[in-house]
Amino acid sequence: MASMKHRVATLGSHSALQILKGAKDEGFETIAICEKKATRPYKSFGVADEIIELDSFKDFAMIEQTLIDKNAILIPHGSLVAYLGPSKIGELKVPHFGTKGILKWEADRNKQREWLHSAGLKLPRLFANAEDIDRPVIVKFHGARGGRGYFLARTPEEFKKKLAAHDTGEGYAIQEYVVGVPVYAHYFYSPLAEEIEIMGFDKRYESNADSIGRVAAADQITVDLSTSYTVVGNVPIVIRESLLPMMFDIGESVIKESQKIEPPGLMGAFCLEGVVTSELEFYVFEISARIVAGTNPYVDGSPYTALKYKEPMSTGRRIAREIKRAIETNALDKILH
Repeated sequence: MASMKHRVATLGSHSALQILKGAKDEGFETIAICEKKATRPYKSFGVADEIIELDSFKDFAMIEQTLIDKNAILIPHGSLVAYLGPSKIGELKVPHFGTKGILKWEADRNKQREWLHSAGLKLPRLFANAEDIDRPVIVKFHGARGGRGYFLARTPEEFKKKLAAHDTGEGYAIQEYVVGVPVYAHYFYSPLAEEIEIMGFDKRYESNADSIGRVAAADQITVDLSTSYTVVGNVPIVIRESLLPMMFDIGESVIKESQKIEPPGLMGAFCLEGVVTSELEFYVFEISARIVAGTNPYVDGSPYTALKYKEPMSTGRRIAREIKRAIETNALDKILH
């Protein structure tokens, strides 16, 4: 059993249910930090030994010393990135699983591209100037937004019209829209074992991108429907086995490059998000440098973790196991930053 002196804490959102359950499975006491009126799931599913309520996640600084006093280890996920941002996360004093500095590379799509390009991955073309748009593009805003506000455009004029309705001043990237099957690859890198693992794959269920196909093209035009990409849920998938060697290779390349750009580099859970084309090439358009919600269908593990482990192994539990091993080997300094 893991030492009860350490507790696992995370924000009550995104992938907290599996993070907290995984921590309990590994013997840790758990803390859910919730916004008021959002505590019910964590009570109902019994994954939190303690719940700390805030008016807003943006008030996190108010309870940071409490977490330190409770010897808590904070697990980052998309909501932490969205509400605090990489700068404030970098200033946290509470022990944080993973390299804080790597999150600033995730939050800025231009820095993401620099990282992924240097790692040798295939990337969609990026348009620096809207006037150069000569093919379908997807416009993505910086930060962890869950696809909210993303839009398609085909011409400079269409881009300007839609940007006026969506722009929040956060910055954006104009990216070539590559036709293919969306695939989100979930990884875990252990700095203790110096090993990369494939945890599973998913695709996002997006509104209204995944429902617009039920509307006839003529009706889409009549009612002036525009495609949107707000994530509603996640659908598990199993990719063809012949693609796995490529997936291992690109994940490893991303880790090696991260160790150069932001030592000690990316560790723990991360996700490469892209599309597989008809030529079976994987174009990566985004990286999430922490656990993603696409791992949530695998609370009892995925087909891939079933091959490697003798017990159900979610990504949340894999994080907790890494922490437990670090405690047992006196190596917490290798995983907490």
